[in-house]
Amino acid sequence: MSEAQKKAEPTTAESNRRLLVRLGLVVVGMFVFAVFLMPPIYDAFCELTGLNGKGSNKAAVASVREDDSRTVNVEFLVDTDAALPWEFRKGEPAVSVHPGVITKTMFYVKNLDGKAVTGRAIPSISPNEAAKYLKKTECFCFQEQRLDGGEEKEMPMIFYVDPAIPKHITTITLSYKFYNMNKP
Repeated sequence: MSEAQKKAEPTTAESNRRLLVRLGLVVVGMFVFAVFLMPPIYDAFCELTGLNGKGSNKAAVASVREDDSRTVNVEFLVDTDAALPWEFRKGEPAVSVHPGVITKTMFYVKNLDGKAVTGRAIPSISPNEAAKYLKKTECFCFQEQRLDGGEEKEMPMIFYVDPAIPKHITTITLSYKFYNMNKP
């Protein structure tokens, strides 16, 4: 090997440094994707697919027709993560609705801590098949909730059950769990 070829080839230290820089850029890129890009992508995906009852086109809501020939029972379950010092209650344990009827129900939350805390409610719908038929038009779960120390508030959730819901689904369980967004 000639002297010119030896100088053109990078040394092991130079190769390792380049690899380290590339890996560092990959880590930074993954962080930016996870923190800044993934939440809006997830929200858009939920809006488009109706996942977790998210998503409602106002025009589609206006064109929904009531099916008063049957009733669907919507049950509510609530919970808080142990790291969140909040009291979280449902206004009513369940409501019976006709598919297509827009319904409003209330939830109550109180910050039991002396300082401000931010929480986020994560919904879950069962049976899983019913998730695409429970349409929320307004929900406290769409964004984080910040409560000052001792603050309490009532939070509305407005929804309807799509009349296209299969006849064998007569009960939907909607559960929310609040998580502390101040702690990792």
